[in-house]
Amino acid sequence: VQLVESGGGLVQAGGSLRLSCAASGRTFSSYAMGWFRQSPGKEREFVAAISWSGVRYYADFVKGRFTISRDNAKNSVYLQMNSLKPEDTAVYSCAGVLASGIYLRGREYDYWGQGTQVTVSS
Repeated sequence: VQLVESGGGLVQAGGSLRLSCAASGRTFSSYAMGWFRQSPGKEREFVAAISWSGVRYYADFVKGRFTISRDNAKNSVYLQMNSLKPEDTAVYSCAGVLASGIYLRGREYDYWGQGTQVTVSS
């Protein structure tokens, strides 16, 4: 499966962005999906995940601000980001794995998008 992110950009602190990840293939509904981010000099970190059935899990630092969702009819997963902070600046990547659980570690995913840059100015 191929994953393509979109929706990144430059936003002021307190603003919002909605990231999209479009997947190819006809079995998207069977994939667990996740969002990760990486900023310069830092390791990649987990942001949010959603199972094929819609169970969600978030990193503590985004709870109450970010929402992950999926639309299986559109082969897409989304990350709505509100109340953005400068420390949210990073390249955000979506990932997928053909599995029934929910996954928080990058090594558990088989497919990755190229990433989209999110920059939050203070």
